[in-house]
Amino acid sequence: MNPYSAMAFSILTMTIGIPSAIKTFNWIGTLWGGQIHFDTAMLFALGFVSLFVTGGLSGIFLGQPALDLYFHDTYFVVGHFHMIMGVASIFGMFAGTFYWFPKMFGRMMNETLGKIHFYCTFIGVYCVFTPMHFLGLAGNPRRYSDFSNVEYLGKLLPVHVFMTHAAYFTAAVQLIFLFNLFWSMKKGARAPMNPWNSTTLEWPCLRRRRTTTSAGCTPW
Repeated sequence: MNPYSAMAFSILTMTIGIPSAIKTFNWIGTLWGGQIHFDTAMLFALGFVSLFVTGGLSGIFLGQPALDLYFHDTYFVVGHFHMIMGVASIFGMFAGTFYWFPKMFGRMMNETLGKIHFYCTFIGVYCVFTPMHFLGLAGNPRRYSDFSNVEYLGKLLPVHVFMTHAAYFTAAVQLIFLFNLFWSMKKGARAPMNPWNSTTLEWPCLRRRRTTTSAGCTPW
């Protein structure tokens, strides 16, 4: 790799770390002192923060040119990138779906199924992507489909098998979410006006707008 390329990657990586740190402290600061309800939507939101921070920490190593030259074409980058841009984003989508479902359909998604889905998915994605960092430390290159002919990589095959089983498990768990989503549209419990006891404008407006046209509320 051209050393100038390594410097470019280093500058970009460390620059990204500044707004990422600000966002992370904002999220944690928002939780500080709040009345937290560990509903499924909140669990997925916390899972998002967990994955974002965990994946982001490995980015610090990729920001060092001397280390990045070694890690750049290994599974270390795959684990780092997919934790942040892949599963962390998906956890945010799940959180939004559970949170906004009652506003969209007037019904609640099943909390028991939602929490089973969360815990299984949370454990599953960590079992898929955390071992990739260890594979990268061992020098396992990415973009190769077969490692069996390389002696030092042959010893890493059990880790790949473990990640594969974890990936199948995580994918299968998503059937729980799909069932919960479509079943709740028709059979879910009726949603109260403010199911999350939220203080943001859209939920209080939902409660008041039938009887008042207070500022910020759109009357029916």
